[in-house]
Order: sequence, then structure tokens, then C-alpha cells
Amino acid sequence: MFDKIQIANRGEIACRVIKTAKRLGIKTVAVYSDADADALHVEMADEAVHIGPAPAAESYLVIDKIIDACRKTGAQAVHPGYGFLSERAAFAQALAEAGIVFIGPNQRAIQAMGDKIESKKFANAAKVSTVPGYLGVIEDPEHAAAIADEIGYPVMIKASAGGGGKGMRVAYDPAECKEGYLSARSEAKSSFGDDRVFIEKFIVNPRHIEIQVLGDKHGNVIYLGERECSIQRRNQKVIEEAPSPLLDEATRRKMGEQAVALAKAVDYDSAGTVEFVAGQDRSFFFLEMNTRLQVEHPVTELITGVDLVEEMIRVAAGETLRLKQADVKLNGWAVEARVYAEDPTRGFLPSTGRLVRYRPPAEGVSDGVTVRNDTGVYEGGEISIYYDPMIAKLVTHAATRLAAIEAQAHALDSFYVEGIRHNIPFLSALMRHERWREGRLSTGFIAEEYPDGFSAQSPGADAERNIAAVATHVDHVMNMRKRKISGQLRAPAKLTFDLARVVAFGKTRIALTVEPRGDGLDLAFAQGGARLKLASGWKPGEPVWRGEIDGRAVSAQLRPLLNGFEIVHGGAQVRARVFTAREAEFAGLMLERKGADTSKTLLCPMPGLVKSVAVKEGQEVKAGEALCMVEAMKMENVLLAERDVTVKKILAKPGDSLAVDAVIMEFA
Repeated sequence: MFDKIQIANRGEIACRVIKTAKRLGIKTVAVYSDADADALHVEMADEAVHIGPAPAAESYLVIDKIIDACRKTGAQAVHPGYGFLSERAAFAQALAEAGIVFIGPNQRAIQAMGDKIESKKFANAAKVSTVPGYLGVIEDPEHAAAIADEIGYPVMIKASAGGGGKGMRVAYDPAECKEGYLSARSEAKSSFGDDRVFIEKFIVNPRHIEIQVLGDKHGNVIYLGERECSIQRRNQKVIEEAPSPLLDEATRRKMGEQAVALAKAVDYDSAGTVEFVAGQDRSFFFLEMNTRLQVEHPVTELITGVDLVEEMIRVAAGETLRLKQADVKLNGWAVEARVYAEDPTRGFLPSTGRLVRYRPPAEGVSDGVTVRNDTGVYEGGEISIYYDPMIAKLVTHAATRLAAIEAQAHALDSFYVEGIRHNIPFLSALMRHERWREGRLSTGFIAEEYPDGFSAQSPGADAERNIAAVATHVDHVMNMRKRKISGQLRAPAKLTFDLARVVAFGKTRIALTVEPRGDGLDLAFAQGGARLKLASGWKPGEPVWRGEIDGRAVSAQLRPLLNGFEIVHGGAQVRARVFTAREAEFAGLMLERKGADTSKTLLCPMPGLVKSVAVKEGQEVKAGEALCMVEAMKMENVLLAERDVTVKKILAKPGDSLAVDAVIMEFA
């Protein structure tokens, strides 16, 4: 076994590998760029080596710097994590030439499967069912459109060296194909240093299901069940679960055996994932193989009890697999939600800045439910514009699918992040979506269910009552605290307090009566006559309210407002204020404040770099035409005209670094 390993990565996955290495008694070496000098993975590792400027192309993607860091520290092996150099055969070869072990598959497997074009050719030769497509060199946009015409629309344009949803576009007509070809190539070049793309048929209403395989250097390969990754946005996974609600045991076995056969054909000797596109009828086609650890590997770990990082390290050290296929048992259900620094109400555009507060739910096992939070950030840390905007991967495991979903929903309600925009309200709303809960999934789920994007959710009846109850309890605790302030004017007689309340949020008004008791409140609602018992130990200043309402655990996030709180619960985000009946009358007479008119300006929707400006001053632009392109978090975002306009003034130029809501141009 190794004495010391280096992790050639950053963020959440670097921290994840370090945890397992420490448990195995292996010392760890972190590498970091200028942007990551104060990163969590640097703090967690035993040693850390600086490898260059913030851009990945000048630090995390430079093979010589990674090898030099190994030489400086005496690291005997390198775990690549995912992304960056994890699927580069040249990296594995360079490590081998330097006498350093690559904690991953052999070079032949990486070359055969890691390249998306070559893997398809290899699968075809091995008579594995694949999606129809064109794997040759595509010369230009016109050639791409001609190929797509032959295959038949819609088509998927994909980066050969891609992953993580980068360099992927779906086209439904020749114009989209040409534009998608150019943007996919550009994004592939900047993300992977390889601008090759290929085109394949896009399967309508598909599901994305992948099989986890694990092999050693002695010819043994097993599969560890499947993961369903159909909840995607822009081809990037958002929610993953294991097992899949689609598969039956017979289909699971067929997919697993096919994945193992493919892995054995290239002598696969590490953790890897064989991805399939599946029809609703359980038909499936080989899509690609990822020759690395997947972002969503925790759901497999929780249902199998296998630490995949540990197995990768043991295999790299020459050990034989400790499990046989018959030993693999699937236990319960696991759900993973990716918490991103992005604004779901503004088209999921990236958000950067400092994590003023970062309070994830407590990890551990309680009443048969596991909560796990894999993260690479900390309170006070910064979300950089240079890398993927992931904050954390929140994972829950329980005996059944619905129990795991309920646990995930409760954990998301407990997850407090302040300082940047994030997608927790969106994830929380997803957990309560009936179609998701019923398992009726496809990769088009988000586009179909949120065609106009995600907007602030109105709370349902149960959530309304919970929000009103939480707001009332918070108000009661604050009032009781104020009444205990010393030095107040003493009244000649005993004071009595009105216990009738009106909770106001949006246009909703909920009248109720408060009846204090030792550990909480009894609440009587005027409408419907409902009565609730509330118990909580919440104290002023705590950002998350935790307690029980009618014996059921409830959490909500709190942010102070003038005379109230912003409460986030169940995917809904409301500004709640608690009034006496008389105060509610006066509050109803107040005028609403209107925001500034921005209809004649184009604002930068996220912090980013202006890549190009497509218009000139005085130009007339039709709705839907491109105005400019802004790059953020390795993604190129084309900003389009929402209506017919004339450009009056352009205030930004290519190369400018803009803050969110910075004015890019004005319209006449």
C-alpha cells in the first residue's frame, strides 16, 4: 500500500479522496492554483504544492506541474478525481514514465473508452448496441448539417473529450446544427483542450442510466448496480439516484453484464462507469464509458456499502478485488442533489462571491436515514469564476425511494447558504414534484416541467401552514425576549398581551391564535379550524429553524427582514411578517415599492467575461438574435434580444470582466 498519494484535483472531489486516504493511514498531497490558496482541500491535506495561476489550463491541466509536485513531496501515486486530467491517457503515460502510479485504469482502457468517438467505434466493433451517429471528422458547420440531415433530427453534437455537460448541444434543424457545432467546438476547446466533436441521433424522451463497474489488475470485473441520472439541465446532471425506478432485476442484470463485458474487453482495472441511454420500455443503448470516478458515486456507495475511492487505491496498489459479483447486494435507496452556485430564477446563471454563511445539515445516521454532504467549501470561502460552481453534493439514504426523497427534502430545507445565489429552492421544489416522486422521468424532465424556467414557488397548503407556524413561533420567541429586557418602565398593573396574530406573506393572510406552552406553542387557525402543536428549541440568531409540527420534523431557513423574516421552506421563498390584528389593518394600506425600469438595458446576468459583442451602436436587432456572449464557470452564454430593439449605446467590449447586473448595452 502507498505511503503518500497526491490528488491532482481541487474542491469537493479532492476533499473526498483525502477523507478515504486518511482513514487508510495514507498521507496526502494537495495541489492548488492562485485561486485556491485558501481552499478546503489545501487545509485538509498533509502537504500542499502551488502549481500556477487560476486558469485551469495554466495549473490543474499542466501535466509537468503535477509530476513535479509528486517529485517534490515523494508522492508515490496520483488520484485524478474527475474532470481535468482524469481521462487523459497522456497523463497516465507521463506518470508511468516518471515511476508514479496512476490511481485509475490502464492507458489502453483510457484510450479505447475515454475518447467518445473511439469508444463508439470500439463498441460497434464489439457488437455492442449503440445510438446511430457519425464518428468521423466533421470539417465545418455545413458538413455538420449535412451529416445531421442523413441521421435525422433531432441530433446531439458532443465533444469527443467531453464530460460534465460541457461541449454538448441538441439541434432540431440545420440552423441550430451549424450554431451548435461552432459553440460545442469552442466550449470543448476551452474546457478540454480538444475541439473534436461528433454527432449522433438524439433519442426522444430518453432516460440516462449508468452502470458502475470495478475491475482489478488480475482480470476480475464486477458491476455495482445502476444509477438513474435523468434529471438534467443543459445535459448536466442535477439529481441522481440509485437504484433506478425504471429497471427490473432482469434488465439490471443485462445492462450490468454488458457493461462488464465491455470493461473486460479493454482489461479495465479501476472504477469506471458505462453509460446507457434507455427507453421508457427498458430498451437501452451504449452511450459512452467514463474511465474515472463519477460525481454521483456516493449514491452507489450508500446502497452497496463499498467505498469506491478505497477500492481504486487498493486496485492501483495491485490488490485483488475483495468482492465477487455474488457479494454485491443493493440495500435501500439513495438520492443525491447537486448544490450549485447559480441563480435558478435567472436561467440558472452562475453566481460567484463569498460564502458569508455556509451551514449544511448535520451528517450522520438517525432512525435508519443517512445524510451525507460531500463538499469542498467552507464558511467565509469564495466561489471562483474559474471553476465549476458546485458547492456540495447532498446525499440521503433510506429504506425506500420515497423515504430517501423525504429525507432529501428535509435536509435541503436545513441547508443554509448566504452570500451568493444558489439552487437549493429549486432542488427542494423538485423533491416535492409529483412526477419526480412517481419516478416518471426522462432527460427532458426539467425542460418539460419548467419550460419558462424556474420562478419563486408559491407554497402549497401544508407549506403555508408550516411557514405561518414557524413565523409565529419566531415572532413569539423574539417578543418574549424583548419583554425580559431589564430597566423597562414598570406598569402599575399586570400587563396582558393580545395572542391573536395575522401572518402575512405576499397576498396571503393567515389568522391564528397563539397559546404558549412549555416547549412550544399550540396554534389555532381561524380558517378551517386546524390546530397544530409546535415544539422547537430555536433561539434568536440561528439561521435555520428546526422543530416539530404535529410530531413531524420541519426545517426552514430564516433571513431577517425589517419587521419580519424571509423564510425558505418546501421550495417556497416568502417574506413573512407577523402582525396583531390592528397592525395587519394598517399594513394592508401600505403602498408596494416598485423596482427600477430596466427594460431599455441589457444587464450582465452573472459575473463573467465578455467574449464577444455581436451588434453595433445604431443597429436594429430582431427578437431572438444574439447580442453578445459572456463566459462564466467554463460555460459560454449567448445573450439574446427578448424583443425587437435598436442598440443605442454599447458599454462593454470583449475582454471586459463584468459584475452581475452591470450594464452591457442600452436600447433606444
